[in-house]
Amino acid sequence: MEGGLKRKAGVDVAGSDDKRTKTKKQWRVPRKNDRGAIQAKAIQPGDSGIWATCNKGREAKCVGELRDLFTEYAEELYGDTASDSAGPDDAGDAFDIESEIQAEVAGIRKPASVQLFTPVRIDVQCVVFFKTVSPVDPVSFVKKICEDAIRDPARKRTRCVKRLSPMTLMGRASPEGLESVAKEVLAPHFHKQPLEPRKFAIRPTLRNHNVLTRDTVIKQIASIVGQGHVVDLKNYELLIVVEVYQNICGISVVDNTFEDLKRFNLTEIYDPTPSDAAKHVREALAKPADDDATAGAASQATAKGPTNEHEDAPAATMDLS
Repeated sequence: MEGGLKRKAGVDVAGSDDKRTKTKKQWRVPRKNDRGAIQAKAIQPGDSGIWATCNKGREAKCVGELRDLFTEYAEELYGDTASDSAGPDDAGDAFDIESEIQAEVAGIRKPASVQLFTPVRIDVQCVVFFKTVSPVDPVSFVKKICEDAIRDPARKRTRCVKRLSPMTLMGRASPEGLESVAKEVLAPHFHKQPLEPRKFAIRPTLRNHNVLTRDTVIKQIASIVGQGHVVDLKNYELLIVVEVYQNICGISVVDNTFEDLKRFNLTEIYDPTPSDAAKHVREALAKPADDDATAGAASQATAKGPTNEHEDAPAATMDLS
């Protein structure tokens, strides 16, 4: 009888141990780099970041390529972002147990590194967005990437990414929101004292939006730029880029290297669209076609057909006789 009781007690004890073990296994410490916390929920007013376009259905691959590219450049430009974490100094000061515990708790609560780039899920096809935080300056950061691509186009870094659009500041896509963002972004470039006259242009882009229009955006931005500056669409010194997507808008100011850097279009930098044949066609059409040399040059150029996707095909087959 005693043996039976002992065996029964042994089974109960073993069962209780199993229960405790299972209970312990259910507890899990969240990882700092848990993928569930990587993606931001939405773009908020006051954010800064970088828009990127890609082919339809390649948004996920575009995000992956940009994450790797941005991380590489961030390490090159900004170094180790975790260098400001707290810890004992090099002088070898003695820490008591309480200070050590506080330091460990602070280390647990504080991420090991700053998340400089965070992809944001948006419901717009062919477009992705990365939110940025200090010390990243979106305009200079994107410019550096494009300058390196121009310098060495054979070293292709991306396949799905097309145009990058840095945004210095984001706000609500409304007249009030646009005005608030524009005043803050444009002030360092156009409102310095003493006033320095600048030649400028405005380039707005609107997607999935029906509140603001292209004309109203241009007029509102121009009024905020103010007097003393001149609009010059071809030979501008500063270009004001306005991006409106759904219910959010963003503004940045770039310099006159924007065209030389293919408008920050990595696809055009790595694999530029041939345009020599189209250029010859335009030159031939602009000249009188009454001599054989001109007609021959035009025929030779048109025989190749249009190579630029924006050229009109019928113009290339026009009878020049």
